[in-house]
Amino acid sequence: MESQLNEIRATPQGLDKEDSSATPHGGIKDRYGEDTASENQMVTPWVRMVASGVELLRDPRFNKGLAFTEDERDHHYLRGLLPPVHMSQELQVQRIMHNIRQCEDPLDKYVALMELQERNERLFYKVLVDHVTELLPVVYTPTVGEACQKYGIIFRRPHGLYISLKDRGRVLDVLKNWPETSVQVIVVTDGERILGLGDLGLQGMGIPVGKLALYTALGGIRPSACLPITIDVGTNNEELMNDPMYLGLRQKRVTGQAYDDLIEEFMTSVKQAYGEKVLVQFEDFANHNAFRLLAKYASTHLTFNDDIQGTAAVALAGVVAALPLTGGTLADHKFLFNGAGEAGTGIAEIIALEVSKQGKITLDEARKKIWMVDSKGLIVKSRFESLAQFKKDYAHEHKECKDLLEATKALKPSVLIGTSGQRGTFTKEVLEAVASFNKRPIILALSNPTSKSECTAQEAYTHTEGRGIFASGSPFDPVEYKGKTFTPGQSVDGESRPGSLTISDERGFGIFAFQSNNAYIFPGVGLGCIISGAIRVHDDMFLAASVALGKILTKEQLDQGMLYPPLENIRDISAHIAASVAEKAYTLGLATRLPQPADLLEYAYSCMYSPAYRSYR
Repeated sequence: MESQLNEIRATPQGLDKEDSSATPHGGIKDRYGEDTASENQMVTPWVRMVASGVELLRDPRFNKGLAFTEDERDHHYLRGLLPPVHMSQELQVQRIMHNIRQCEDPLDKYVALMELQERNERLFYKVLVDHVTELLPVVYTPTVGEACQKYGIIFRRPHGLYISLKDRGRVLDVLKNWPETSVQVIVVTDGERILGLGDLGLQGMGIPVGKLALYTALGGIRPSACLPITIDVGTNNEELMNDPMYLGLRQKRVTGQAYDDLIEEFMTSVKQAYGEKVLVQFEDFANHNAFRLLAKYASTHLTFNDDIQGTAAVALAGVVAALPLTGGTLADHKFLFNGAGEAGTGIAEIIALEVSKQGKITLDEARKKIWMVDSKGLIVKSRFESLAQFKKDYAHEHKECKDLLEATKALKPSVLIGTSGQRGTFTKEVLEAVASFNKRPIILALSNPTSKSECTAQEAYTHTEGRGIFASGSPFDPVEYKGKTFTPGQSVDGESRPGSLTISDERGFGIFAFQSNNAYIFPGVGLGCIISGAIRVHDDMFLAASVALGKILTKEQLDQGMLYPPLENIRDISAHIAASVAEKAYTLGLATRLPQPADLLEYAYSCMYSPAYRSYR
């Protein structure tokens, strides 16, 4: 991606001198009492005035429900407004989880969690942090896809900001309507390519909302510092435009100069409102906009595209983790992608970057180990003139192959990666072919939600005779293999864990499926940018994140064949990634928070949001 963006990097500016004595490990003074380092400090629940009585109970930032103490009920005029019982936050979590588990429909669970966020913010994040493995598929993929499709029906209260074509010339005024002024992370979408579901217009807001919930729960970014935004430029989805419940503009998508002008006004206004160091994450933009917007703003803003760079980093980490199982180095493998969009080319580019660094070869030489299949077949030199710009680097000399199966037989790849968003493209014939010339083929079916995955765990295991090393972008149910039922590993609370499936056959092969999820990477990258005061995102920061993720695996986990660490440890994972990203930012001269903390890992931990209830004066 570095070369594709033409090496556009800006020089550091605006260095900030911070008070390193304010909190442990050189952290920054936490005025809101949200960070781990400030858990024991007293706070005052105030906005424009001290919240009390019914207003306090109705403010999700400060409401504690039945956890208010006797003194707090007296001091804040709550006596009689609550039942007399005192219920600890831990018991509240148990009650919430009991109610969530009564819901059979995942969308009902999603709605229940969103309603909890609207009435008790800290309890919502406490529930999510304590039960991350069970609830991650609910608050994000795959359930968030259905939530976006039905957004007009399930809409309760607005989350984030909605910027539409009607706001041209007034985008800064819209941003000023947001009640928080210390925004550090923005996730923005235009709704044109939501997961594998296509153009959902304004209803794509579920994606920024879900991503930022994970930024807080998994990466420790304060909720008050997070802002989800949807830019509504219309939709080409006729079904939505004819739906009376649709909440967005009922017009065809605006393109060209009008679109670019609105995005430019938005990006300019963001820096005016929140400063140079606000992180803007582009999410689910269509290919024709994703690459050019990233290239345009990478040199002027702290920004990245999670579909391109985040997906790439987590995929690279999985491939690197599989090397002890397959043998050899990254450069020894041949990669074949099914899907050459923003995710596929982003993964290809970060793999090529790492191969070039490890092998001390040029980037062009490294790219020759990577092949891609799109809707017209294998990308080769003879198709060069008709290719989109971001595909041209992967057009190599070879005869044309009309489909994935023909390309697989001709190229004999050892790593098969799916980013097509097309269900079932890793057919029985393709999987059997890749297994026929590899002892341990690596198969990454990364498209999500589950309904779009290139193959299931069952198919991957069955058609590779139990030798495949499999990872997916969404979780799968327990697997039936050779007459046996194998269920996912168990989380600490005894609930089913979709993060890994463990199977063994009579030959002693270990077979494992892991959810390859961007949630392993982007929360830590965001936290690393914040704690270092980074002003730009460099590709080496994503490489650092991938390496950090791979190093977290223990020898025992590697011996078991695990590609990714357990999700229940995700906050620790995010802290390690944040420290590595911050260290790289300092090395590259992109960090502005000086002096550099002596221990970046401890510093990252001290700055992470804690959802524990605070005591009120």
